[in-house]
Amino acid sequence: MTPFALPVIAAVTVTAGAAGEQVAVPFWLEMLAVVVASISGSLAAREHKLDYMGGIALAVTCGLGGGIIRDVILQCGDVYILNQPLALPISIATATCAFIFPDIVEKPDRLIAVLDIFAVGLYAAVGADKAMIYSLTPINCVMMGFFTAVGGGMMRDVFLGQTPAIFQRGNLYALASIAGGATYVALVQPLCISKPVALVACVAVTMGLRWLSLRFNILSPTEVNLSKVKEPIKKVASSTRSLGSKVIKQAAPGRRSSTSRKTRKH
Repeated sequence: MTPFALPVIAAVTVTAGAAGEQVAVPFWLEMLAVVVASISGSLAAREHKLDYMGGIALAVTCGLGGGIIRDVILQCGDVYILNQPLALPISIATATCAFIFPDIVEKPDRLIAVLDIFAVGLYAAVGADKAMIYSLTPINCVMMGFFTAVGGGMMRDVFLGQTPAIFQRGNLYALASIAGGATYVALVQPLCISKPVALVACVAVTMGLRWLSLRFNILSPTEVNLSKVKEPIKKVASSTRSLGSKVIKQAAPGRRSSTSRKTRKH
């Protein structure tokens, strides 16, 4: 067995104690998602002028925090960060490179943004798939995909003392991950589509919604106060009633005169 066989097997084999096989994700693609997510944590650490340890902490939080949240909730004993021996070292190495060579991660900002939403879609599918293996309901599977995809970013913002970005109005990000996870669950469970095809569809939906949101400046919805809608409706109803009464009054004399003429003829 080659030295690199262990990570590949860990990425694609049957999950211990589970009822089915986990979706097969190529090892290089899996680690690319970890690297990209870790870069977002490193950029946040640099923006807030944290030291080296702060950069590592935020990189690991963004890269692997969502999976930790998912596995803690599932309580299945199958913790990804412990079972994949290269995930944590790669995340730390990414933070180290970003700390020493910041221009490497700052200049290709558009590429990083594209890879970031790609990683979100990939995480959403993997998280939902792991929940499906343990026979959770569809809505809970989507929720596990959501936590896997954006949980690391939530923890990063909490560590920085900020309101998580996904809770604030902006271009679709968390909603895109939910839509992608829901697409994956719908294709695999009711429609019995193969998991690799559903994985591609999940990533495509997530990236597509994000692109549409940025292209047409579609923002996540805020609260809608329906009580404020009552007043305009009342005004429209009142004006409609007054207009109707005026029309009736204007038409009434004409009807009375025609009635009187008919009476005279008789």
